[in-house]
Amino acid sequence: MLFICTMAALSPESPIAHSQTMPSADQIVAGIQRHEVVQARELKHYEAIRHYEVQYKGFGTVIAAKMEVNVNFDNRSGKSLHIVSQSGSKLLCDKVLKRAVDSEQEAAKDKASTALNSANYRFRLAGTELLDGRLTYILQVDPLRQSKFLYRGRVWVDAADYEVIKIDAEPAKNPSFWISKAQIESTNSKTDGIWLPRQTRSETKIRVGGTAQLTIDYGTYHIELVDQPEIPGGN
Repeated sequence: MLFICTMAALSPESPIAHSQTMPSADQIVAGIQRHEVVQARELKHYEAIRHYEVQYKGFGTVIAAKMEVNVNFDNRSGKSLHIVSQSGSKLLCDKVLKRAVDSEQEAAKDKASTALNSANYRFRLAGTELLDGRLTYILQVDPLRQSKFLYRGRVWVDAADYEVIKIDAEPAKNPSFWISKAQIESTNSKTDGIWLPRQTRSETKIRVGGTAQLTIDYGTYHIELVDQPEIPGGN
């Protein structure tokens, strides 16, 4: 499945809150879309080794599994994921980790259906917050349809870059009868001027008992940017 996995909120009297005009939810979403277009032009290629780990606790037992996945993105061919290694419970590898990889690969082929825009979501501005010293806008997002690739919850948008840097949500559609509740927290960070996923953590309650916790650490990115054009007459 693709889901995307806390600082003190600014009070109404915060100097930061009053030092600038608060944009509307629609303006913030428009800023996100502009930023995505610019980043897509700048990013040529990246590669990383991701670390997937899942642990299930229930019925007096604990089982776990790990997987390493190579992710390779090219602005012409798109994104591909390849499993490098796996260990632990074969059941969890097959039913959880491999499905997470397959779902992301599937979603990457249809970006329009997963985009954070008004075609997929309804938005409401819920306030502001400081994350890692950066001002963010908090948006409450509600999906316009039931889809395993959409979610319901809150997103934190960097006020300077208009990039989503945190998501705290639940799936718009329950991915399985056997799941009673799933909560996901996902964070992004900036590498060489490009915002990319940093970590996803999810906790899933199993209807017949037990809890599964999935963590994806996105590793160290090796990034290649599109070459900047030469300036005529420049040295």
